[in-house]
Amino acid sequence: MKILPSILSANFARLADEVRDVEKDVDLIHVDVMDGHFVPNITMGANVVHALKQETQVAQDVHLMVDEPIHLLPSFLDAGADMISVHYEACTHLHRAIQMIKDGGAKAGVVLNPSTPASALESIIKDVDYVLIMTVDPGFGGQRFLPSMIDKIKAVHEMIVTSNLSVQIEVDGGVDAETLPLCFNAGATLFVAGSAIFTFADRHAAIEKLIRSVQQNNE
Repeated sequence: MKILPSILSANFARLADEVRDVEKDVDLIHVDVMDGHFVPNITMGANVVHALKQETQVAQDVHLMVDEPIHLLPSFLDAGADMISVHYEACTHLHRAIQMIKDGGAKAGVVLNPSTPASALESIIKDVDYVLIMTVDPGFGGQRFLPSMIDKIKAVHEMIVTSNLSVQIEVDGGVDAETLPLCFNAGATLFVAGSAIFTFADRHAAIEKLIRSVQQNNE
């Protein structure tokens, strides 16, 4: 399992320092890109990805919460994104978008909103590297985890196992020491956490608490 600190919850005034504060404990950070259309808020663009690449060492998982993200893919690939996920609900040409990400040298993921069923993945799951399951409605940090998403994680995991795929499951939204073990036991391996990390002064301890939560839950 891997913890992905979401910089949406970091201090934007000192973003590079915030990333440096967690990168010694993680392999990836999570970058939420919002356009004000697909979701109400506006956050950051490819220039932030590029700037962080110059100042930090950690790989970046870019989550595009934007309408028709295919038009933005070249800029994020050029900026150095290591993983890019696009929403099933936002892409007219989903397979083309996934192929563009892979051709650009990044890992490709597809995202499902809470109201989108796992069955939507049937035509795309063999083409992606990971599936990102939203466990809250996208667009705002600090939301409460939706327990009904555990069944969706299980359904997607079963789909992956049945088809003998090497696809990973990522979860985003309301992830903390209580909800993370539930998602892990359902089949997820990548966990996006914002408030559960960046609201604490000791980020190392916050990340360790998330990791230990799985061990303690399964003892």
